[in-house]
Amino acid sequence: MPSALLPASAAAFAPRGNPNVVLGSKVEPWLTATLKRVNRVKRPLNNVTQHSRCLTEALSSPNAIWTLCSLMLPKAPDAELTKDENPLVDALFNYQMIHVEAYVVHVDMVSQNEVAFKLTPETIEALVEFHKEVFSADTAAYTWDWLDKEAQIKKLQEEFVQSANKFVYRTSVQALEGMEEDGAGELLCGRSEEAKAAVLSLFVPLQPPPPRVVDVVQPMPVIPGSTVADDDWWSNPVQQQNISVESWKLVPTSSSPASTTDVNSSMWAEVTTQSEQLSSPTPSFSQPYTTSPFNASQCYTAPATLATMTALPLPSTLIQPCGTVAGLGGFGWGDRYQDFALPYGTTM
Repeated sequence: MPSALLPASAAAFAPRGNPNVVLGSKVEPWLTATLKRVNRVKRPLNNVTQHSRCLTEALSSPNAIWTLCSLMLPKAPDAELTKDENPLVDALFNYQMIHVEAYVVHVDMVSQNEVAFKLTPETIEALVEFHKEVFSADTAAYTWDWLDKEAQIKKLQEEFVQSANKFVYRTSVQALEGMEEDGAGELLCGRSEEAKAAVLSLFVPLQPPPPRVVDVVQPMPVIPGSTVADDDWWSNPVQQQNISVESWKLVPTSSSPASTTDVNSSMWAEVTTQSEQLSSPTPSFSQPYTTSPFNASQCYTAPATLATMTALPLPSTLIQPCGTVAGLGGFGWGDRYQDFALPYGTTM
């Protein structure tokens, strides 16, 4: 029903006045039976005007207070309540019964076919006190603290006062069947549960502000870099290969056996010296198990052994048996076999 159809007495903080009653051209039989039941003095109810006048007088009585519902609410905040194992004792000492009472401000049996109730000042005062002393305390206790929390709670209480004074409960006009003498009554046929849900909807919980969104900076993944030993591990074989290749380029094209021997000796000495200077990586495996006895001095005799090998000629410079000349020709040594064979043959 549009709010413009409600009388001025239905506005917030407005005093109580006579209800606005609008009946149709035909009166319902249940309304006639109800008015005859509640009137102490017999009155004629033969037309719509008589029904409207009788209903208005009944609902305008100071005693025409309707009980919409009953609420069982705690007497104190949850932290101050005394819990008891006996449910009956716990209910008697910790809870209170608030009867939500109202009076009729509008009856419409033409367009909306409904009746409107407004809360009494006593009910509004009881609800406001409960909201301030109990509901607000519990709400503040169960929400986290922020800067404007007290101001928000105070604003919530002020809004509840406005909502309770503006509250108007509307239901079907047939709820008037529950009317008793002096225009008082209560809601029947489950309408009290609907009224209870409507009253409890006025208690809006405190809404804390959303938590501040903090940008989480993901750390850069740490990639393990190569160490100096790893660089030497990968670079040494290449250097050794380059050195060995370059050392073979020093072999002269002369056919003199003496010069060839000198070149070979110098080549092996250079390779030995460079191999001693190059740092070899530390092996990642352990010493294999052996049963033969040894001493620590044998592990560092490699340079001396290589030094004695420099005086030995290359295997290719020795006299080969018959049948190998053709094989040497495949490696480019066939035309130089006589140059190497004659001096060694004479010596032997």
